[in-house]
Order: sequence, then C-alpha cells, then structure tokens
Amino acid sequence: MRFRAPRSVSPSPVRRKPRRSSTFGLQSDSEDSSDSDHASGSYSDSDSSDAESIISSPSTDSFCYGSESEVPKMPPKLPHNIRDLAERRKIEDTVAAIRLRTRHHDPYEDWERQTRMDAFRTARKELTATQTRFHHQQDQNRTQEMQRRAAVHAQQMKEIDARLETLRMRQKVEEENLRVNSRERQRKLWEGIEGVIKAEEDKVKARLEEERKRKEEEDRKRMEEEARQKALEAKRVAEEEKKAEEAKRAAEEKEKREKEEAEKQRLQVAEELKNVEREETEGRARNEFGMTKPAEDWKAAHDHLKEMKVNTMRTVKAHGTGKAEWSKWRRQITPKIGQITDDEKEIDRISLQLYQVLHPPGLPAHHPAIYKALLSSLSKAILLQAETEVTAEKKSAGPLAKVTFNLLETLDGFAEVFFSKLVQRAGGWPVPYMVPPEDVGGGPWKDEDERNKAVDTAQRKAMGFRKGSNGGTGDDLETASEYNARVSGLMRVYFHILKFPPKHKPLHPLFKITRYWTWFTRILMDKRLLATAVAAQLIYTALDVMGSHARKIWGHQWNKLLELVYEGVTTGYDTGKIIGGVSGEGIAARVRIQLEVERILLGPQS
Repeated sequence: MRFRAPRSVSPSPVRRKPRRSSTFGLQSDSEDSSDSDHASGSYSDSDSSDAESIISSPSTDSFCYGSESEVPKMPPKLPHNIRDLAERRKIEDTVAAIRLRTRHHDPYEDWERQTRMDAFRTARKELTATQTRFHHQQDQNRTQEMQRRAAVHAQQMKEIDARLETLRMRQKVEEENLRVNSRERQRKLWEGIEGVIKAEEDKVKARLEEERKRKEEEDRKRMEEEARQKALEAKRVAEEEKKAEEAKRAAEEKEKREKEEAEKQRLQVAEELKNVEREETEGRARNEFGMTKPAEDWKAAHDHLKEMKVNTMRTVKAHGTGKAEWSKWRRQITPKIGQITDDEKEIDRISLQLYQVLHPPGLPAHHPAIYKALLSSLSKAILLQAETEVTAEKKSAGPLAKVTFNLLETLDGFAEVFFSKLVQRAGGWPVPYMVPPEDVGGGPWKDEDERNKAVDTAQRKAMGFRKGSNGGTGDDLETASEYNARVSGLMRVYFHILKFPPKHKPLHPLFKITRYWTWFTRILMDKRLLATAVAAQLIYTALDVMGSHARKIWGHQWNKLLELVYEGVTTGYDTGKIIGGVSGEGIAARVRIQLEVERILLGPQS
C-alpha cells in the first residue's frame, strides 16, 4: 500500500523588475516615477508572500531562468497620457486587493497540511510493521518448507538405499548362479576333452610299450647270436697271429663305418625326395580342390588389381569413345544397386537388369576391356552399398548378397574382380592374411624418405583403411571404430554369399561354402590377427551369419572348432594373450562371441 500527500500547484514564474536607466537611484518628478515606485513595492510584497508560501509548502516547485538571455523582454512602455486617473486608481485598488489576498494565512489549510503529514507518517509506520510481519512469516514458511523437504528427501534416500540394497543382493545371487553354471559347463567340457585325450594317450602308450618290448626281444636275440658267432670266430682265429687279427679288425671297422655313412646318406636323400614329393602332391591336391595359401590369395588379388589398373583401365581411358561408352553404362549401375529391397521379385528384377548392363540385349557385346571395367564398377558399387547400408542395418546384407550371388553365377570373370575389389576395400581380412610390411613386388610401400609414414598411409590403405568421415584431406584416415564397422559390413555380405547354394553351376572356389571353414582355420592359426579387435568382430560376424548352418554341415568337427574359439575368448589362445586384445572394441566383441558360441552349441544340431 502506498500513501502520498497532494501536491500543490507550482506558482507561475516571477518576472524581474525592469532595470532602470539611472544607476544612482534618483526619483523622477513625474507620475511615472511614483507609479513605478508603487508597482515596485507591490512586486516586493508579492515576492515575499510567494516565497513564504513556497517555504511553508512541503512539495513546491521552483522556477528560475538559467541566464540573462532567457529572461523575456519587457513590453515597451505606453505613453502616460493613455490611461486616465480613474483607470489608474482602479488598477491600484486591484493590486492592493491581490496583495492582501496573498498575505492572508488560512488556519484550515495549515491544519489540513499538518493532517496530511501525520497521516503519511502513520501510514509509513504501518507499512513498515506490515512488511516486517510479512517477511518474518515468509522466513518461517521457508524454514518449515526446507525442513519438510529435508525430511522427505531423507525418507526417499532411505527407500532408494533399501531398493538398491535389494537389487545388489539379487544381482549378487544371479552372478553367483551364473558363475556356478559357467564352472559346471567348463568342468563338463574339460572332462570330455580330457577323457578323449587320455584315451588317445593310453592307446599311444600301449603301442609304444609293445614296440619297446618287441625291440628289446629282437636286440636280445641279435646280441645272443652275435655273441655266439663271435665266440666261434674267436675259437677259429685264436691260433692266428695277433697282428693279423688286429689288421682284420681294423678293416672290418672301416668297412662298417663306410656302410653306415652310405646308409645314412641314402636315408637322408630318400627323406628329402619324400618331402619334395609330398609337397608336390599337396600342392597338386590344393590346386585340384581350389585350396591355396593365404599369401597366394593375397598376391593373386593384388596382381589382379594391378593388372586392372595398368592394362584394363588404361586401355579404356586411352580412347574417348571407349571412356564414353564405359561411363554411359557405369552410370546405370549405381541407381539399380540402391533400389535393392528384401523382396525376391525385386532381387531377381535388379539382378536381370544388372546382367543386361554387362550383356545388353540386341546390342553388340562390350569390348573385353570395357566389360572388365564395368565388372570393376559393379563390384565397387556393391561394396560401397554394403559399407553404407549394412553398417547401419545388418539385415540389408541378405538382399545385397543375394544379388551378388546371382551375378557371380551368371557373369564370367566377376568372381576374381569382385574378390580383388573386396580385398582392396577390406584389406587382408577376406583371405584372412596379415598385410606384410612390403608390397606384393617385395618393395617398400613408400619411398625410403617416407618409410616412417608407411604404417599411417600406404600400408594402412593396403589394410583397407579409407579417408575418415570428417571430410579430412591428405593422410587423414578413418578411426579404428569406423574401420571395424565398415569391414564388418563388407564381410557380412561375403559370409552371406558363401551361405547360398549354387543353382546353375559351381561357383569360384573363393565363394564356395568350404571357404567358410578355410577362413576360420586360417584366422585361428595366425596369432597376429587374433590379437586385433577387428578379428574378434569378424569372428562374431561370421558366427552370426552362418554359425548354426555350419554346425549342420560339419557337425562334431565344427563343435571342436567352436571350442577353440570359446577358449580363445575366455582363457586365451596363448599365455597372457586373448582374442581381440585389450581395447574396448575387442572386449565387447569377445562377449558377443562367447554368447554366440553358447547359443550355437546349446541349440539343435540338425
């Protein structure tokens, strides 16, 4: 509540008395002088009364001019003969009445002014008291609210602590149950493995013991026979001279040593020939069944890429017509790859359209160089689609793999081109193979001046690293997590392709289902690959795609291989070494592998 006293009206500005022309204060003899003195007196009285009223008023405004230049000029004096005596007296009476009015003090106005001041002071005191009580009440309310909130908060904390304690006890019980179950499973697993090993060891021990006894009996008989022969020979030559006996013994010993050396050389040569024949036989068998070494697959893929770059693409780009033809058909590939959906009719339609791009109906066949260049463009479009779509949604790998499988069955030469491009985008993981410190030609990846940068640039690009998604330039490559996700998407499509059975003709050995077993055996035999987080992620991807399907094919042998994988992610494949390493990505991938292996082994086998 606010109180205020009424404000009095500000008085009008008081004009100054006009300055006289004479500075000596001499009075004029004319009536004008007396009139001026009379007016001057009236002005002085009015000024004094106005000043008193201004001082007595509690809220009175003041007025004055800032400088002499702001003072308005006096109107020019009128001639004295204009006004007559009656008019002059009337003016004087009016001035006297005004002066008397201004000097009058009204007691009621003084009482009213004093009453307003008292009322203002009383209201101000009441306001102060009211505000004090209000603030005091607010402080009490605030204190009570804080106490209530503190009590509620304490009660809630007690309830939360009790709930957390209950959850911790429940979690502890569940973890203990899981540990007991895990130990029981491992105990049964190891009991079975140790039983098989012990049975095999017992068989080997029995066979060795039998062989030892047989050899001991033969040695005993031989020694007895030799002793008997020596005794007879000693009796027969006992009469001969000692010199002849020593010469004969020396000759026999020499002959014996020569025979032993000849026999030893013969056995060594035979062993070497046997090893050479075995290697040749194994090599021919690998070639017949499409089995190669990891280094051979790696070299073949990079030789194919080099041949494509040096011969095919150079031939296509050397002529304007060839480059235009290649560009025209290449632009029809990417839109069709982007239209793939999980629908059998759409998959067949897109597969046929892509086949017609490579073999246009009603038109002459493409030049061999253009045909091979289009195969390379088709492979790149499929792999780029896998990097973007499969990385975001792994279910999209199935339709894309189905289209690729249809093209592998119908397009000649597509298998070699597609696998070489896959190796180019994913590094050595499709083989799998650890990228060596030098290229396939045996030379360094970079010049000797830039050898220190080989791991970060050329060698890492050979391992499948690409430019990062942040749009960096130069040697800015993608991070390890981006690399893991991208390579996993590519390999998921590759594993889906291996899962499809051929319909029209056998596929290339690189895309047969036996390649799945070969991939697992190779990666489990290379400890350098197992130490990386990418290996753990790809093992999980392979098991997720066709781990259960492989168990139906290989049965107990696949179970043994899964046991090795499970041991590698739990106890380790070597002392202090575990699949996936110690990185965060590796730990997460190991957990997924463990769960996937348990799901496959506990599931139905057929």
